[in-house]
Amino acid sequence: MNFSILRTLLVLGRVSNLPTVWSNCLAGWWLGGGGNFKNLTLLLLGMSALYIGGMYLNDAFDEDFDRQRRPERPIPSGKISTKAVWHLGWAWLALGIVLLIILGRTTGALGLLLALLIVIYNATHKLITASPWLMGACRFWVYVIAGAASADGLNGWPIFCGLAMALYVVGLSYVARRESFRGPVPYWPLLLLAAPVILALAMNTDDFRGRAIWISIVLSLWVARCVRPVFSGGEFNVGWTVTNLLAGIVFVDWLAVAPDCSRWMSVVLLALFALTNFLQKFVPAT
Repeated sequence: MNFSILRTLLVLGRVSNLPTVWSNCLAGWWLGGGGNFKNLTLLLLGMSALYIGGMYLNDAFDEDFDRQRRPERPIPSGKISTKAVWHLGWAWLALGIVLLIILGRTTGALGLLLALLIVIYNATHKLITASPWLMGACRFWVYVIAGAASADGLNGWPIFCGLAMALYVVGLSYVARRESFRGPVPYWPLLLLAAPVILALAMNTDDFRGRAIWISIVLSLWVARCVRPVFSGGEFNVGWTVTNLLAGIVFVDWLAVAPDCSRWMSVVLLALFALTNFLQKFVPAT
């Protein structure tokens, strides 16, 4: 496989965002009680396959739109055929489901539902204005599956923290729509970016609140840096804002595990944040 083909496949899969999927899995798994690292490995592999499959199908469904608005994407630029992208997308999705079935019956069933959500989102996101909520639901479901794969099974923490993640993703997805559909970014979705901080401060008490406050400050400063151009009153680089908000997903995961965050967990999550930023320099995040 030559470099140009490899790069095309990486761009199609938007692999620069994969570390944010891994951090979602790690946070949901940790909140559910952690457990067997073999299960964590299967979880990471299965969710990675579902993510890549979803990204491939995103380009396949968006072929006509991209030919008009984003001719640099792999399909309209002629770097890969539409048929190949369809086949690869479904293959990655099937692989992800199989890996989650191997992990367990519950994770397999939940994986099937996530795959369905991914397909529905890809088929409708250019047609309905509420599509960011579908994207948020997909990230929420990652937390649910990760919690189900943990030692204690699914409990309230992965669900509540998954909801906070979902709201954050909904907010950034509304900003991302500005790349495809011209017009000002509505301000109200930006409030959703604060959902993880609000939930963390509400749910963490006593000694745990101190940890949550420090990580909340980190997340808040990062989000403020990302959205500041939105309030500039003129044109701004939407891609830059969305790319950095996507990297901020790792900070949301870090905040989710704040009540019981060990040093190694913090190191791993910060490494994933750094990896996301590094990969985004070579492979477009959007």
